[in-house]
Amino acid sequence: MNLRELQYLVAVDEERHFNKAAERCFVSQPTLSGQLKKLEQELGVLLVERTSRQVAMTEVGRIIADKARGILAEVKGIREVAETFHDPMAGELHVGLIPTVAPYLLPLIMPALKKAYPKLKIWLHEYQTSVLLEKLHRAEMDLLILALPVDTDEFAELDLYLEPFQLAVPQTHSGEFTQPMIQLGELQHREMLLLEEGHCLRGQALDVCFMAGATENVGFRASSLETLRHMVGEDMGMTLIPELAVPAKATKSDPIRYIPFADPKPNRRIGMLYRKGSYREQAYRAIQGLIKQVLPARVALVD
Repeated sequence: MNLRELQYLVAVDEERHFNKAAERCFVSQPTLSGQLKKLEQELGVLLVERTSRQVAMTEVGRIIADKARGILAEVKGIREVAETFHDPMAGELHVGLIPTVAPYLLPLIMPALKKAYPKLKIWLHEYQTSVLLEKLHRAEMDLLILALPVDTDEFAELDLYLEPFQLAVPQTHSGEFTQPMIQLGELQHREMLLLEEGHCLRGQALDVCFMAGATENVGFRASSLETLRHMVGEDMGMTLIPELAVPAKATKSDPIRYIPFADPKPNRRIGMLYRKGSYREQAYRAIQGLIKQVLPARVALVD
């Protein structure tokens, strides 16, 4: 039994498809299948039920795959300790971000991170919060950047910034709002376009709508923030846009007007999550400090 065979077993358990598992492990399907048969022969049990249409894990296969995940996480931790002992800001780092943060934050921070830590190879991954948390639990991710708080005490968190929301309205309707800033109560009885289920920004926007007395436009739910922005531009309604997703400079041709809120501004808290007790905590705190240095003044830093 070796680590590679355990990696193959975990991949099949999670993908439930030999070709997808092989692609994930960067091997051919026959190689992966052959190594799993070898593992089954060594253990004397059937781990995977193979049919022409689907792949199913046996009961013992699921149990062993779960133990294999723990072993692989421990091995990753051992390598992490060794790398950190030599240089905490060297080696590979898998960073996960939510879709409503990644496209707007990464251009601001990645040049500084690459310049400050040239020995650190950062792999970037974009998923919704639930997927990111599961991957962090499985040690497939090292560090997450997402909206806080997260309803778990399994991970340690580091604050980054508070991000205000702005109201995005079609230019054709901007005359309804005559002041440069808007009070939250002005959204009362208005319908808002929101993201689909699974996005944490949807829950945050719903909280704002509840406080303001606004309702959701149930006729449409966007799969991404950019789709939501496009719908506003097409005069389909209004929505809330996080500050970093708002263009820094407005143009006359922009079909959307972005209106900031007066105090108290609705906002969301963005921070970092990592596994408690990680030997790379020093590196994460250094990254936290650097990110705070390069963030624009339109978001508020959190101590």
